[in-house]
Amino acid sequence: MTDTAEQMMQSDMADRSGGSTMPFSSFEWFLAGRYLRARRKEGFISVIALISFIGIMLGVATLIIVMAVMNGFRSELIGRILGLNGHMMVQSATGTFLEYESAAARIREVDGVVRVTPLVEGQVMASARQRASGALVRGMSTTNLANFDIISDNITGGSLDTYRNLEADGQSPLLLGGRLAAALGVGIGDRITLLSPRGASTPFGTTPRVKAYVVAATFQIGMSEYDSSFIFMPLAEAQSFFRQPGSVSGIEVMIEKPDRVKDFTPAVQAAAGDIATVYDWQEINATFFNALQIERNVMFIILTLILLVAALNIISGLFMLVKDKGPDIAILRSMGATRGAMMRVFLIVGAAIGVVGTLAGLVIGVVFCENIEAIRQALIFLTGAQLFDPAIYFLSELPAEMETGEVIAVVIMSLVLSLLATIYPSWRAARLDPVEALRYE
Repeated sequence: MTDTAEQMMQSDMADRSGGSTMPFSSFEWFLAGRYLRARRKEGFISVIALISFIGIMLGVATLIIVMAVMNGFRSELIGRILGLNGHMMVQSATGTFLEYESAAARIREVDGVVRVTPLVEGQVMASARQRASGALVRGMSTTNLANFDIISDNITGGSLDTYRNLEADGQSPLLLGGRLAAALGVGIGDRITLLSPRGASTPFGTTPRVKAYVVAATFQIGMSEYDSSFIFMPLAEAQSFFRQPGSVSGIEVMIEKPDRVKDFTPAVQAAAGDIATVYDWQEINATFFNALQIERNVMFIILTLILLVAALNIISGLFMLVKDKGPDIAILRSMGATRGAMMRVFLIVGAAIGVVGTLAGLVIGVVFCENIEAIRQALIFLTGAQLFDPAIYFLSELPAEMETGEVIAVVIMSLVLSLLATIYPSWRAARLDPVEALRYE
């Protein structure tokens, strides 16, 4: 033990004899700092401390990044799915909604409803240039389509004016997803053929319905599942093509507060009438969003194991430090250092690793999340590999949305695990018998 440490301990003991019992004295901090700065012969212990620090840092950073990305995916998917599909769907119990105009007018009068869209939906096979692809056709009025912001604000080819003019001229315009147009090899002004199984009944069975249409515009909303499969056409044309004269498949309803959709269901149900059935977005997408939540929880549990492993490294490192410093502890105890003082010294050592590692992980995680798309683009440029392919992940950009509560929870969990990991080794150091420690020295 150095002269400085001896002087600090004597000063601290003098303060205590004068009535001061303040824990975590300057002597305890000094000694903990010395133990953290291991000398060459104690290099292995310092390596374990470094591994523990890196484990805590990576665990915290990884948890923050993964949870932020999961939140970003969920928010993006909810926003895009709800933006395209609506918050509520009103359908007739008989299968075809005949008096849809009066029902739509009544629903518009409900407080909190912002948009009501009668529409016709149907599955088709789209073909052009000897290529074919399955698609979902949505027929709605041109006015409603123009007010459909997620589509009208993301037109990448042609325009809604072209679409409107072709409809006025008696032609058959279509609005295609950009990926679908690319898959079929068509552009603005080209024709594609739609085939529907809802055809005319003949003595020989049902004949498919086939008709050619003009591509008036294309859209790209950044979600490949929709960009590669959605087609919009005028409502009257869809009613004719799918043989639903004077009726629609359902009425799509958008409300001000989608998170409170259950509160609007009774009013919309009453306005729609007795023969109508109302489905909200939570019911329609329940399986999908439950799967996202389960995946998110499982990822949190798995990544927490990183922190547990780092905490175990702290325990093993402190045990080795206590064993190596046994004679020093015995000498300090024989000079008057209390058990509490020795316990606090090793608590400071372990807590320092946990606190500094947690703060470093917090900084890395926040910086990474704030620049995650730039980092992804840089990795694509350096490696030439497509990371998070939009065709697989349905998103053209990698989102990250940090929630303050989650970040605080991760930091608190890391600090608690780190502090808990130091308690038992520190207690063992305090319980060390000076006589036994110096018996064979």
